Amino acid sequence: MSLLVVGLSHRSAPVSVLERASLGADTQAKLLQDTLAAEPATEAAVLATCNRIELYADVDKFHAGVAELSTLLAQHSGVGLDELTPYLYVHYEDRAVHHLFSVACGLDSMVVGEGQILGQIKDALARGQELHTAGRLLNDLFQQALRVGKRAHSETGIDRAGQSLVSFGLQQLAAGADPGLWAQGKRALVIGAGSMSSLAAATLARTGVAEIVVANRTRSRADRLVEILQQGDDTTVRAHAVEMSAVGDELTRADVVVSCTGATGLVLTADALADALGVTLDAPAEAPAVTAHPAPADVDQHAAWVENGSTTSAPEAPRRVTLPAQSTGPVKLALLDLAMPRDIDGAAHRIDGVRLVDIESLADASADAPMAADVDQVRTIVADEVAAFGAAQRAAHVAPTVVALRTMAADVVAGEIARLDGRLPDLDEKQRAEITQTVRRVVDKLLHAPTVRVKQLASEPGGAGYADALRELFDLDPQTVAAVSRADLNDPNRGRS
Repeated sequence: MSLLVVGLSHRSAPVSVLERASLGADTQAKLLQDTLAAEPATEAAVLATCNRIELYADVDKFHAGVAELSTLLAQHSGVGLDELTPYLYVHYEDRAVHHLFSVACGLDSMVVGEGQILGQIKDALARGQELHTAGRLLNDLFQQALRVGKRAHSETGIDRAGQSLVSFGLQQLAAGADPGLWAQGKRALVIGAGSMSSLAAATLARTGVAEIVVANRTRSRADRLVEILQQGDDTTVRAHAVEMSAVGDELTRADVVVSCTGATGLVLTADALADALGVTLDAPAEAPAVTAHPAPADVDQHAAWVENGSTTSAPEAPRRVTLPAQSTGPVKLALLDLAMPRDIDGAAHRIDGVRLVDIESLADASADAPMAADVDQVRTIVADEVAAFGAAQRAAHVAPTVVALRTMAADVVAGEIARLDGRLPDLDEKQRAEITQTVRRVVDKLLHAPTVRVKQLASEPGGAGYADALRELFDLDPQTVAAVSRADLNDPNRGRS
């Protein structure tokens, strides 16, 4: 196993960089294909969310792999490599496994413990399978990450340590009030009909808003989301869909707006919001103050270069811009922007009566959130699962050699029995069967101890060399071992949960 991940997230990069580096679906597909075409990589998967972009690959060379994956990320994100590099983190082999398992459990999320990341990991795996860029290693890795994440949520109270990004955003909009009481009777406008927008609409419905209007560029997807909302048993919310062209009119009637689209430019400008409210946009304030955020609490999770057990610290955490305080007057329109890049103009905070919560302000708010004791439980689960996964992968590495050895032994037995038939043609079937069974038992007993022991040794750290030793001792044909590996990789039942 030579697993490598290169990426950036809300922990390593400012929102402005994450926005520019965000990858659309088509770009992700091209990135995967180009990664697979690159010399160091044999498998690839990309995990792209609103606050992280990570490229996973099975590589045969560490330094060449880091250079190639970093370059590919820069090329496809449109952010220059020199500018992107200070924000990148690199994890290798077991540390890469630890990172993904931590991500799956919500430990690395903006809101600790949120569960939506599991769906995003599942989507990343499905994309890799569909494009045939995820092979045995990444299939096993992402499938196990999903199981670890589900285990963390079922065996611990990690859900109590945080909520979904949507729920946390609504809490921030409520500004300390009970979100359920705050939402009562409100009219919500949801822009977008993807997974995050669907989650937002469902959360708003459960929270208690009176009406939800869904706007999307593809009207059929908006209609489908409305249909799902109206079929829910736990809500009686009124819902209907509109064209994107109707958003301006809907803004004049909305109390809450949640936006999460795949647009590359702004969906709601500050001028459009001001017009909808019938107010004048305030002049820009003086240059905002700049405050430095401390480095992430767990710097080890974001080590930059890892090889042979050595670690170099990650770059210093980015400096964030603190925008001027929002209006303290009554809120006429509450805006929640969950898109990356952002959908809503950041200048909306200057509009009297508008409260804007976006990815950057959510990151600031969640940084001070108290950590639940359950987080320690989840970290223990992750550590145990990483060790188990590594042992299983190392054991799997020797399995084709063991199979090839037993296949060779079976061929030897068959050849000797055939030779015996030629020398003793008068043997009856019962005698022949008894001799054949005896020879097979002898071979099985001779091979049992070394094959069992080599599997045990291979599962331990540094045990990969035992497969090579077995091939050398028994003079196994490398092509035969490779054929066994290919057959296992092409198993149609492999990688399905």
